[in-house]
Amino acid sequence: MKKSQIDLSLYLVTEESLELENLIKIMSQSIAGGVSIVQLREKSTSSLSFYKKAAALKQVLSELSTPLIINDRVDIAIAVGAEGIHIGQDDLPLSVVKQMVPREMIIGVSVSSMEEALEAERNGADYLGVGSIFPTKTKQDATLMSIRDLEEICRSVSIPAVAIGGINAENISNLSDKGLAGAAVVSAIMNAESPKRASRSLLNIIKNFT
Repeated sequence: MKKSQIDLSLYLVTEESLELENLIKIMSQSIAGGVSIVQLREKSTSSLSFYKKAAALKQVLSELSTPLIINDRVDIAIAVGAEGIHIGQDDLPLSVVKQMVPREMIIGVSVSSMEEALEAERNGADYLGVGSIFPTKTKQDATLMSIRDLEEICRSVSIPAVAIGGINAENISNLSDKGLAGAAVVSAIMNAESPKRASRSLLNIIKNFT
């Protein structure tokens, strides 16, 4: 899948340490509901466990024609042939990551300020994860940013931007008309009674973003 073909509109970030069988079930249902891309995030697991989960997920997502993004771990992204890698401000520098990964691999960067956003674009990021927009239990130490700042970042960069942080069915409509390419969601889908229904509901709002 070419970089230009990757759809960031409904970007699912997985919760930590779920059993593989349960994770695959949620993935399949959420993709049926409209999730367009999946990021595997495993902060506290061993390298071997992360690799095994990533490899299994890559196989399933390939069958569903959905790209896999690996959070932080460049080595695992390369090892499983993921479509992309997502890095934060405390990870390896973007310039180094670009030298390590295949040219076709998409690279996303988390940013929480205009300065970080402009630097990421200048250094060759393919897309931005901007936030945290709303309070989130997933990352309790995240810096909150205003929706006004989010909008200014979207208008100031020429690469796609995805909002992240505490986004759910109740607050996602606040992000419309801000210039976003999509929204990254964790709990609102991962913990939903019906991931398929939750994904469809969120996507219906995202379609009106621009």
